[in-house]
Amino acid sequence: MDGALSHIRVLDLSRILAGPWCTQNLADLGADVIKVERPGVGDDTRGWGPPWLKDADGNDTRDSGYYASANRNKRSVTINIAAPEGQALVRELAKTADVFIENYKNGDLKRYNLDYESIRAVNPSIVYCSVTGYGQDGPYAQKPGYDFVFQGMGGIMSITGERDDLPGGGPQKVGMALSDIMTGMYATIAILSALMYRQQSGKGQYIDMALLDCTVAMGSNQALAYLMTGNIPKRYGNAHAAVVPYQPFATADGHVIITVGNDRQWQRYCEVMERPDLAADERFTTASNRIVNREILLPEIARSMRERTSQDWLERLEAADVPCGPINNYKQVFENPQVVHRQMHRLVPRGDGAMVPTLASPLRLTETPPAYRKAPPALGEHTDDVLTGLLGKTDDEIRDLRNSKVI
Repeated sequence: MDGALSHIRVLDLSRILAGPWCTQNLADLGADVIKVERPGVGDDTRGWGPPWLKDADGNDTRDSGYYASANRNKRSVTINIAAPEGQALVRELAKTADVFIENYKNGDLKRYNLDYESIRAVNPSIVYCSVTGYGQDGPYAQKPGYDFVFQGMGGIMSITGERDDLPGGGPQKVGMALSDIMTGMYATIAILSALMYRQQSGKGQYIDMALLDCTVAMGSNQALAYLMTGNIPKRYGNAHAAVVPYQPFATADGHVIITVGNDRQWQRYCEVMERPDLAADERFTTASNRIVNREILLPEIARSMRERTSQDWLERLEAADVPCGPINNYKQVFENPQVVHRQMHRLVPRGDGAMVPTLASPLRLTETPPAYRKAPPALGEHTDDVLTGLLGKTDDEIRDLRNSKVI
């Protein structure tokens, strides 16, 4: 079955995570994504191992699991864009493309005549997306940065982590590269929107994506609360600023997450805990009162929750329709019956016959679902195929380009 984007070709000059995450989304939906990489080196994350991908004989390859997480369903072409001949090849490929995406430092690609204006000159309908840390303008536009920097600068770390007055208190980053991932997701939305506009108007356009912008936007209700009141949001650790109880509690043998979102759930929760005193106490009967009196209420809940095992609590709470859940490590995640049922763990084939694990896309479409056609490519795996198939280069021309280290 053809994917929803099987008519779209993407020229991908991005590296690390935000850009590749975006283009993997497009590739999963059928787009022909051509990943342009430096000869001999490739995407920086290829070397960010261990763990390493295995070949068909079970031996380590040169490609890391980190690289594999964001590059399935793509074709890899090696081109030296520092060479004029390499720049010419990229412009030739851009003529055949619908989308051009890059994450070079501001101004870098202009030196190679691969900036938006140069690419638009050869393909006026191109959708060109630049991903940078701070955007194309402003006082920080030339600064470099990684995900960690933007989680701190964009406010995420100010509301993540335990309260300062408790053991272990202080700011924490999210345990995965949240700013990168969300910038990749926002970039995916922007590119699809630009393609829809082009379908109606025939016009391409330029997309300016910044990790700082996306991180600030992720602040959602917390950031808006500050703008509305002037009160700076605080860290609550695993608790919630506006819902009580909404946090993990220690049990006899572990922890269980409790998320009581309304007063009906609160009454049912009290029944499960066998605490009619809490259910009847006017200090706790409404959501607002539970927030105001959280310091009195939470120790009482904590005392009751230590009386049973996690599994016992989960069974009782689920039977009473009280929202709850375990805190799983990733072994437990992939053993979870719902995760197994949803097939979130897939295997995709490498060119050498090895099967590579991958995470399924969460996009579920009935007519054009994501496909898992091939594993992340080896460096330069498709250089000859792309140059002959798309640009009509002869074997002699390819040999000359390789001898001159252009590819």
